[in-house]
Order: sequence, then C-alpha cells, then structure tokens
Amino acid sequence: MRAVVQRVRSARVEVGGEVTGAIERGLLVYLGFGRGDGAEDRAWMLPKIVGLRIFEDDAGKMSRCVADVGGALLLVSQFTLYADLGRGRRPSFDAAMPPEEAEAAYDAAVREARATGLRVETGRFRADMQVSSINDGPVTLWIDSASRARAAM
Repeated sequence: MRAVVQRVRSARVEVGGEVTGAIERGLLVYLGFGRGDGAEDRAWMLPKIVGLRIFEDDAGKMSRCVADVGGALLLVSQFTLYADLGRGRRPSFDAAMPPEEAEAAYDAAVREARATGLRVETGRFRADMQVSSINDGPVTLWIDSASRARAAM
C-alpha cells in the first residue's frame, strides 16, 4: 500500500462537475494498493497517516497531527502510485492491485479512517477525477507499507 500525503489548507475532488469530497485544513491522501496488500498493510498505514506530526504548534515546530488541529482527510484512490517505468516511457501498472480488489481495499480504508473519529471525505473510485488543492508548506510525504518490513530488520 502506498500513499502520498499532502498537508493542505484546502482540497476538493470533482467528478463530472460534481464535488464528491472537499476539506479545509487537513491531509489530502492519494492511496494506491498493490498486489498482495491486505488488512495488515492498512493496519500499519492508516495510524501512521492519522498520527503524522506535520502540523505546526505555537512555536512553529511540526508536532501536531491532523486531529490536534481539527483537520480532516480527503482520501483519493490512485493506482498510478504503482507505476513501473523501468522499461521505457510508458508506465506499466502490473504491480497495482486488480480494480475489483482495489475498490474493496479502498472502501475498507475509508471505513477504517472514519472509525478514527476524523471527518473523511473521498473521491470516487475508478472515476476521472479533478483534484485541486492548496498545499500548505508545501509538505508532501511518500509512505510505502513495504518499508515496514525494512524497518523491522
């Protein structure tokens, strides 16, 4: 499971001119699911995202998480996080989870994120989405659940 997390002042997703999700201060999270990702990947990833201390305190130090600042999450499915450009310029997405499985994994991630008590907005799975945001900082982080195995070594 991979995520690109951006600290934002605001973000929104539109599908066909309809706003499907919008937040003010919080985190815009692009989520991608790879072949073999499961519940244990979500169990590792979601608390990491929710607990990221990337919001500034009164002293200007990044020591607060999204809940500490009353922020929200905007979760957007993003299979292209599994693009492989190893052979040429046209990306291969063979490492991405098949769409039907990925949709179930995305829905589970949304449910699990909402269970934290945070306000969670979403895009629409497999839709042509227009995402707009005002990145705050900018602060953008890449998280890959495969790194948990390396950290355990």
